[in-house]
Amino acid sequence: MCTDDLLNPLTTTFVQSCIMLLISQFFHVVLKPLGQPGPIAQILAGLVLGPSLLCRIKKIGELFDQRDFSDYNFIVSFIFRILFMFLIGLETDIPYIKRNFRQASMIACGGIIACSAFGAAITIFVIRMLIINEHKLIFAHIIMIILASSAPPVVIRLITELKFHTAEVGRLAISSSLINEMSCMIWYDIVIAFTSGKMFGHGILCLVFTVLAVVLNRFLAIWYNRRRQNQRYLPGTDVLTILSPIIFFSFLIEEFGYNSTISCFFIGVMFPREGKTTRTLLHKLTYSVNNFILPIYFGFNGFRFDVSYLGSFRNVIVVVLVIVLSIGGKIIGTLVACHYLKIPRNEGVILAFILNLKGHGELLLIDVVPKSKAFDWWDDNFHNLVIIVVVLNTFIAGPVVSCILKREEKYSQGHNSLEIDDGPQSELRILFCVYSSRHISAKIGLISALNGFKKVPIRPYLMYLVELPKKRCKTNLMYHELEDGDQYSDEEDYGGNDVLEINDAVDNFSTETKVIVYIKKVVSSFAAMFENVCNSVEDFRVSILILTYHKHQRLDGKMEISKEGVRMNNQKILRHARCSIGIFVDKGQTGFQQPNPEVEQNVVTLFFGGPDDREALAFSKRIACHPRINLTVIRFQQATLGEQDNASISNDEVLLTISASEVENAIDNVSMEDFCKRYVSSGKVRYLEKHVNNGLETLEVLNEIKEMYSLIIIGKGARGYSPMTTGLSDWEECPELGTVGDLLASSEFNISGSILVIQQNRHSRNHHCCLMHD
Repeated sequence: MCTDDLLNPLTTTFVQSCIMLLISQFFHVVLKPLGQPGPIAQILAGLVLGPSLLCRIKKIGELFDQRDFSDYNFIVSFIFRILFMFLIGLETDIPYIKRNFRQASMIACGGIIACSAFGAAITIFVIRMLIINEHKLIFAHIIMIILASSAPPVVIRLITELKFHTAEVGRLAISSSLINEMSCMIWYDIVIAFTSGKMFGHGILCLVFTVLAVVLNRFLAIWYNRRRQNQRYLPGTDVLTILSPIIFFSFLIEEFGYNSTISCFFIGVMFPREGKTTRTLLHKLTYSVNNFILPIYFGFNGFRFDVSYLGSFRNVIVVVLVIVLSIGGKIIGTLVACHYLKIPRNEGVILAFILNLKGHGELLLIDVVPKSKAFDWWDDNFHNLVIIVVVLNTFIAGPVVSCILKREEKYSQGHNSLEIDDGPQSELRILFCVYSSRHISAKIGLISALNGFKKVPIRPYLMYLVELPKKRCKTNLMYHELEDGDQYSDEEDYGGNDVLEINDAVDNFSTETKVIVYIKKVVSSFAAMFENVCNSVEDFRVSILILTYHKHQRLDGKMEISKEGVRMNNQKILRHARCSIGIFVDKGQTGFQQPNPEVEQNVVTLFFGGPDDREALAFSKRIACHPRINLTVIRFQQATLGEQDNASISNDEVLLTISASEVENAIDNVSMEDFCKRYVSSGKVRYLEKHVNNGLETLEVLNEIKEMYSLIIIGKGARGYSPMTTGLSDWEECPELGTVGDLLASSEFNISGSILVIQQNRHSRNHHCCLMHD
């Protein structure tokens, strides 16, 4: 009796899940270098544990072949499917899809149309091979859906593991996959709805359920954001309250004969992105879904496959035919769409193979279709056909995509710098680093300034850097004795109230402006902190990184060192980060603040010339269009330069060599001329020129403007000797700010405005110079 209690279906399901996780982890370690995504390893784990291999052993087969065991598997798969589809909707980059909907939808539709045409062509052959006698039209629709579908969970996992989810082609692939999947699911629902008048009525009712769930969850999210203002995360009871309506309405939709995938996805898409409610859901669901829910879900589906299905030559012919036409249809349809959209052919091939990844929509048919009376032709043969098509399609697509990406280095690199970016109309990916809550106000002001022109997209990331103490105090409380909301990792204890203040400031800004700031906390020693920052720069593919200066302003106006480790960390990042870098010197209340309708911010960009100053000028383009910012650009030129130029021009000599300084001057002139045509001539920016002979005259100009602006933007400067800055570096204290930047940030200069010193990405300069020569 005791043994029967231990081996009940619920316990068996738990044991099966644990074994499946272990086996899938082994396969994942083996297959990851080959480019295989996680879901394939998890489906293989189910295959090994299922009737294809281990369940052929009598004892193991008896353990997993219990009465009602399949019902438990179905319930677990159902709940897991709800959670990860809701999470996918919650993580969907809606602004990107809006901007690129035409491209993504055409790519998705190209693959769907081509695969549907191939599916319709082979339907008669497959019907004869599988001996389908009834509902042949519906069967044809199912074949076309299987060939045309793409699996967003598999696509997202593969792209994330290959680290190009932030690349343009990766984001386009995810968007196209989502549109493809939702289109196929809507197609299936339409087929179901028109099987009878009753099913059509049920479809309308399911649509009402979805709308109710969206409205209810939006209300709960806004209400909890206001109710839990003094907490970092929502407690578990609030999370359960939010997820319960989703599960309830999904269950009703499934009972009416429809699939709840679309509903769960759109509930996630329509969920408010601002506030701690979304942050808590992402925090709780992401780890669980990626490490437990998805592996077990895909493993359960692989567990149902029986390899003996391939013992029939007829079945092998059907499998090969379906796989070939699925791959061929995706390649043809996607390449045609990419050719029309003028997308490079190699990117079109990548998109085609990525969109051929399967493992979700087809598996949903396994759970939903057999329950409908209109699908009485569904049997174990067709079930196994779907499973083997899913596995082999993804096995083929994974390594192909991995090999192509390894050959194309550009997909592993970001924009590198603003100067060689696509201009102010392209998306700006920027990472801000803060060490305490005192730094957050000015950083939010910069984000607001960069978002002045609403049509120019911005994707800001905020990294809160916390020093890992050498000695840590452990709590003696048990897990159940902790306060609700404190049962997270040990790292959540670091940062103190600064974490709450930073989160609240970002939440208020996001609610006001609808700009989503992606927050990440890093707990590390200062010796290793720069590695975390540099890795995040590459993962996020940011164009520019904004660091915090290691000094802060005291009440008497003097600059005081916060932590010496901050300066060491900044210096390491300046040397190793593969993007442009800015160091922000915050001057508190007298410095730069968030622009608002009541107060205008006066900003000046100082241009001495060189790649760093051109990068500062490119950064200034982003804030030039903000209606509450008055931008002035001051160009410093050597007073005697004009006479020298005239003398050289009057000479009829042909110069066979051009020095590096002359090349830089030519590039400076082109950049400034383009800037003036776009912004100065239209009145958006004020332009001034200051002719100086030496550093003393430069200092006089700086003294004239130091109280006029709340923010001074300047390039670090790496041109070596310059007469315009002679003598300014005699008392240099912080070389990382450059000659002029160090002077402006010094306590002796006593400037009231904040300072942003920008260094162009050193790794991109050679490439840029080659482009300019061409």
